[in-house]
Amino acid sequence: MHSDIRAIAWDFDGVLNRNIVNGRFVWADTLETDLGIPVETFQKGIFNARFAHVISGKRDLKTHVQDWLDQSDHAIDASMLLDYWFAKDDLKDPYTMGLLEQLAGQNILQVIAMNNETRRATYIEDQAGFGKLVSRIFSSGCIGHTKPDKAFFLHVADTIGLAPQEILLIDNSATNIRSAVTLGWKGFHFTDDTRTELASFLGL
Repeated sequence: MHSDIRAIAWDFDGVLNRNIVNGRFVWADTLETDLGIPVETFQKGIFNARFAHVISGKRDLKTHVQDWLDQSDHAIDASMLLDYWFAKDDLKDPYTMGLLEQLAGQNILQVIAMNNETRRATYIEDQAGFGKLVSRIFSSGCIGHTKPDKAFFLHVADTIGLAPQEILLIDNSATNIRSAVTLGWKGFHFTDDTRTELASFLGL
């Protein structure tokens, strides 16, 4: 790892949380069996054009989900679906979690920098326990900007008080990496092909 790196900004989904396998959100594999909602129907209903307003904090996720449930005549309510979703989607990656733990003993600031709205961000911080594992959790819903918007990365750097070149972003999105790098950050593109290289990159 570069000697001038003083902070690591971890992406969450697909990096610290192994919920994406071959491009598939594996938490939803049993959605139809458990709740009677086909995955394709859920994806089209929730991750539509209006979801951009949810992820940037301009629209409440619970309201967004309840509106879709009402239109679809599903018997459950948004609270039940969100509880199910968040719990099933809590799939910590043993590999990256191990690296995070090893780095905790070094003089490196560790934060999470993720595209998530406020309800799931709260779950990740509290119920999933990441609030005790990193110094800060930055979510797009709280910031009001999503990756790869440069405003997101500027907010993170300004809040932790470090120069861009002192921050490493570990992210599974090449677009996010490119955006951060243009601001002077360092980046590691985390994929199924590169994941085993991360430990040596970090000097572990």
